[in-house]
Amino acid sequence: MKLVELNLKEFAETLGSDAPAPGGGSASALAATQGVALTEMVMNLTIGKKKYAEYEDELKGIHEKAVQLREDLLVAIDKDTEAFNDVSAVFSMPKSTDEEKAERKQAMSNALKGAAKTPLEMMSLAVDALEITHQAVGKSNTNAASDLGVAALNLNAGLKGAYLNVLINLPGIKDDAFVSENRQKAEDYLAKGEELAEKIYTAIVNDLK
Repeated sequence: MKLVELNLKEFAETLGSDAPAPGGGSASALAATQGVALTEMVMNLTIGKKKYAEYEDELKGIHEKAVQLREDLLVAIDKDTEAFNDVSAVFSMPKSTDEEKAERKQAMSNALKGAAKTPLEMMSLAVDALEITHQAVGKSNTNAASDLGVAALNLNAGLKGAYLNVLINLPGIKDDAFVSENRQKAEDYLAKGEELAEKIYTAIVNDLK
């Protein structure tokens, strides 16, 4: 059964069990999903209200993007665990001969590439979600301003958690060009996302004081 098909209690129990997956990657995807879902909620609480009519078209665009990002991040919850399981499967490969050892080493490198790509994709989605959340600041329902701030916090947690999952997989990959390129992508996503999250949170706090 897919993780997204579990109820909250079942997911939490599975996460807290001694099974190595799901772990931090899937939890990060869930955090980011919650974040963009909150942005979607704020749009639903704003669109159609006369007070925000001047932003109607823009807010509808944000809502549409938020719905798609929520769906993509939900997929990432299971995708991260599947990538980890691919890595774990390599450990059962034979390693009696030099040829088997070489095949196992290459298989591990390939599996780790997949395990690094998944959280990197998650980081990209989180940044996209932070961008639309930032776009909504000052243009959405003020009664739900705190929800937009919580959205930023959840998205930032998902972003940073995914970053850790990129970093932990890179050392075992025997492809220097891949490692260098994807490490840089992760650093860029992190810097951009953290800046956006801070801007959103600071703006919301200042408005609420």
